[in-house]
Amino acid sequence: MTAAPAGIGRRKATATALGLALAIGSWWGTSRAHVGSPDTWFEGPAGRYPVRVVVRAPGVVPGLAEIDVRVLAGRPTRVAVQPFIWNGGADAAPPPENARPVRGDPRLFDAHLWFMVASSYAVHVTVSGDRGAGKAIVPVQVVATRRLPMSPALGGLLAALGLFLLAGLLTFLGAAAGEGVLPPGEPIDASHRRLARVVVTVSAAILALALAGGRQWWNAVDRAYRQNLNRPLHAAATLLARAPAPVLGIAIDDPEWMGRRWTPLIPDHGKLMHLFLIREPGLDAMAHLHPLMRDSSHFESPLPLLPAGHYRVYADVVHESGFARTLVASLDLRPGGGAATPSEASGDTPGADPDDSWYVGEPEGDRGADPSCLLRDGATIEWVRGPEPLVAGRDRPLRFVVRDSDGRPAPLEPYLGMPAHAVVTRVDGSVFAHLHPIGTVSPASQMALTLRTPADTVPGSLARRLAGMGSMGAMGDPAAGPPGEFAIPYGFPSPGRYRLWVQVRLRGAVETGVFDAYVSPTAGNRISRPLISSPALRR
Repeated sequence: MTAAPAGIGRRKATATALGLALAIGSWWGTSRAHVGSPDTWFEGPAGRYPVRVVVRAPGVVPGLAEIDVRVLAGRPTRVAVQPFIWNGGADAAPPPENARPVRGDPRLFDAHLWFMVASSYAVHVTVSGDRGAGKAIVPVQVVATRRLPMSPALGGLLAALGLFLLAGLLTFLGAAAGEGVLPPGEPIDASHRRLARVVVTVSAAILALALAGGRQWWNAVDRAYRQNLNRPLHAAATLLARAPAPVLGIAIDDPEWMGRRWTPLIPDHGKLMHLFLIREPGLDAMAHLHPLMRDSSHFESPLPLLPAGHYRVYADVVHESGFARTLVASLDLRPGGGAATPSEASGDTPGADPDDSWYVGEPEGDRGADPSCLLRDGATIEWVRGPEPLVAGRDRPLRFVVRDSDGRPAPLEPYLGMPAHAVVTRVDGSVFAHLHPIGTVSPASQMALTLRTPADTVPGSLARRLAGMGSMGAMGDPAAGPPGEFAIPYGFPSPGRYRLWVQVRLRGAVETGVFDAYVSPTAGNRISRPLISSPALRR
């Protein structure tokens, strides 16, 4: 047996220490708001294997992400995962990591990956088995969302060990300058004793300066890390007086928007921006709009006839790097200033994008285990939730069935290239996510990370090539289910009350179903009741 090189040993020791620190620190970590989705949920094909992949974000960078891969069909024998940073190429990727089968579940595999820098990644999931080999590419945005504080107990232990090592080092230096220079057995004299004291004093001063410098360096690194914690970029939403109807303007005024890591935007579902307006505190109005770009930081969209009130504004965009982000803003609508009265809330919007949609009203119908919402023309959309409670962080797809007025499955038409879209928000606004049957991932991110080549080094080159390919639909649509049925892979990130808007296209019209949910921190606490009670007005 040969010994490992010293460099490899040091790297392993560093990784072990960092992993231990992260594991200990996570007990005292605090969570941040999840605008967007903190974890990545994906469902689609890996060759001939349908898979559901969950990448649980580490929250700190460098950090260790947990990856669960569920193979939904076939008999897999090997599952491997490998991360590729968007601009690094194959040479910058680490070797594939074999996922381990989870005991008791032959279709579930578990792996861990280190992400060393905050960036956009393509995680390649390779499945081998009775159906050959197949690969799925899962876009993952790795960002730092929290800072892990050190526990007092660990801090005290490290301080004690540091003092012990410092005392030992000074003792060693004093002995080396005193007894260490004398012949064996000769007692130390006064001159050598003074020399030992001088060496200890000077060494202590040097070490004190080194510790002070190290403390300043560490504090500077910590400040830089805190300043670079991921946050939603700020945008300003304003009403612009235009004829024949007011226009909503979105100005991205965050100084980081045009920073050094900026790359051009690419269309997602054929749109450069997906804009969502949610009225608070009632959550009784939601609009899904698609503004036009006026320049690199200004977008405009005709404003639908929404009721007056204060609105949260979320804007989803995707960069050429595959990095998908959500911008945040707020908007106040006053009666007569772009807001509608209840009787006007179903009117059309002049000049609106044909895919724009909005809904005004509360959840309707059954609030039981499988709540149902009445759509136009007597159709219904049912959330097949079942009797089990919703638990935070649990992999539990959101399953829906759409039926015509006669009870038969309704034929769904593509809406923005998908069978359905869903918007999920926690009542306090701390969670917002835009979902589809392929999960939380952006189809544009998946396409950009799949089609990028080493020649796409000039900003804008890949965006132009992708734009020439036309509308970007889903590259990894999951296997088609029964007519009128679809599922959305997702796990609610935190306990609390949520509202869901689920949108489908029937007979050329976008229909919206609204549902409430309570997500419990434990399986034994199930609550299901409406958030608000008021007459429903919907479009």
